[in-house]
Amino acid sequence: MSFVKIYILLTGIMITWGLNVSVIKILVANTQPVTITSLRIFTASLVVIIILFFLGLIRLPKKSELFYVFGGALLSVVFHHYFLAEGLTKTSASNAGLILGMGPILTVILTMIFFRKKPTLIRLLGFICGALGVSFTVMAGSGGIQSINLGDIDILLSILSQALSFILINKASKTMDPRLLTGYMMLIGSFILFAISLWKEPDGLSSLATAPHSICLFLRYFCHCPWAHGL
Repeated sequence: MSFVKIYILLTGIMITWGLNVSVIKILVANTQPVTITSLRIFTASLVVIIILFFLGLIRLPKKSELFYVFGGALLSVVFHHYFLAEGLTKTSASNAGLILGMGPILTVILTMIFFRKKPTLIRLLGFICGALGVSFTVMAGSGGIQSINLGDIDILLSILSQALSFILINKASKTMDPRLLTGYMMLIGSFILFAISLWKEPDGLSSLATAPHSICLFLRYFCHCPWAHGL
């Protein structure tokens, strides 16, 4: 795969993530956050698994891969999405976007710590410029960053757990297709999140019935599939 194609894919992913924050903000503001998060990730995992089935990539994980599958599910799905959903109920989408935009910086720092790799000067400048760009864009759109609150801390924990998961995913991808790994992590993580929701939000499923119809229509026609867009 050429570098141009890789950067185009990464740019598309970041745009999708940015749009996803706003959609999730709408969801968690009108439903129980953990319940709706578990359902949308479960739906997304089914879509991924179906696609992989037709691509002929489905196989069971090896024993040596189970640690990375469950570790990635906890960090990249359970912790990341739990704190993201909880954080968005307490802070603005603009603040969340600013903090989530710091993900690449956290990933570089963790890579330096765990793999003892030093980024090149050009890459370091690129990460700094990207972080500054995100900061200026978000603050300009919101009239300045709001005061720090518990929601911002939740979002920080969310992106930190995801950055940590990249370490496991990087190791696991040497023997397992990253797409298959993603499908397993989302499927396992969705069940764990749903179990948490039953304890934390006993009326979570019933809250879906009382959600405004306008939200369902918005997600159906503008997001193509309601509750099916995992970060």
